Amino acid sequence: MIKVLHLSDIHIGSGFSHGRINPNTGLNTRLEDFVNTLSLCIDRALSEPVDMVIFGGDAFPDATPPPYVQEAFASQFRRLVDAHIPTVLLVGNHDLHSQGIGGASLNIYRTLGVPGFVVGDSLTTHHIQTPNGKVQVITLPWLTRSMLMTRKETTGMSMAEVNQLLIEKLQVVLEGEVRNLDPNLPTILLAHLMADNAMLGAERLLAVGKGFTLPASLLIRPCFDYVALGHIHCHQNLNKSNDPPVVYPGSIERVDFSEEKEQKGYVMVELEKGKANWQFCPLPARIFRTIEVDLSPSDNPQQTLLQAIAKHDLRGTVVRLVYKLRSEQLDVIENAVIHKALGDAHHYTIHPELVSQLARPRIPELNASSSMDPIEALKTYLNNREDLKDIATYMLEAAQELLGDDETMILVDR
Repeated sequence: MIKVLHLSDIHIGSGFSHGRINPNTGLNTRLEDFVNTLSLCIDRALSEPVDMVIFGGDAFPDATPPPYVQEAFASQFRRLVDAHIPTVLLVGNHDLHSQGIGGASLNIYRTLGVPGFVVGDSLTTHHIQTPNGKVQVITLPWLTRSMLMTRKETTGMSMAEVNQLLIEKLQVVLEGEVRNLDPNLPTILLAHLMADNAMLGAERLLAVGKGFTLPASLLIRPCFDYVALGHIHCHQNLNKSNDPPVVYPGSIERVDFSEEKEQKGYVMVELEKGKANWQFCPLPARIFRTIEVDLSPSDNPQQTLLQAIAKHDLRGTVVRLVYKLRSEQLDVIENAVIHKALGDAHHYTIHPELVSQLARPRIPELNASSSMDPIEALKTYLNNREDLKDIATYMLEAAQELLGDDETMILVDR
């Protein structure tokens, strides 16, 4: 049995806008969050110990991370080198320079000849010797259209036709690797891709227009004992039969609020020929929390807002406060008080939204077929307008006077 740790989508260096500078280190606290969760993954690899680590791509937010971010990533993976744990680093879309031109940020590990490190920047098969036996790993990095075909090949074709041709070309290349597999060795397909049946999160926007979607059926093959995926930030297994498991471990930290409700972690795999047992291992990623409240119906909007904030334990969390209010309520919100109420949060943003008086929902009783007289209709309307209750009496009196004048005019005309 061979123990494998599968992690992906580290994105170290992301989300600085949700952090602050740590005065003791001079580093953004969100960088420290990503380093801490990555460190927990490496800790597990060393304490188990595992026979191999496979990384599913997207080490950084882009292909040109600052030197101190590169150093933070390298210092953690160096621990695997020191422990003689073989590691496969797959190239994801964020690791590639524009359209794949100029190579990938992870290629430096191959150039330096880091012992035990394999960089997967092409579709090929690697034979990895581990303490408990050999494993064959097919690496399928993020592929762009320009990597598989020329512009001339796609002239006059629709996007759907181009994508179908891409899939057909990939099938041919992948089939070539499959035919050369050793049938006696356990096999992992390590791929960074968008599968057609995957639940999407932040990567829906992060990768828009870059690459293409592959059918999961292309991955579910008996020759693969475990399919290790990267790119989708939400942990999931795409194969209900689990034969083979087709697993996205998800990202190790929350990138933004689109991942607010996602559990973050990595996957531990016990691999042997024809079988793979796996387990998702949660990580204590920093909590993101959205607080939404509609203040427009409230007589005391500030109190209502403070009560909504007080319902949550904000210590150490990244908070997004969104509240709706009417324009005349703006002056009763004391910003200093709201900032103080959010003081326990690690970082917070406040988003007030004005409610349009024109966008109010219709009152069912006042539909076109209603037979109410005008005064009753006005009473019904005013009963549904909390913001007008202080002047409701005066409005009714004014309406009655107007209607009275109208009735007098009608009598005179007659």
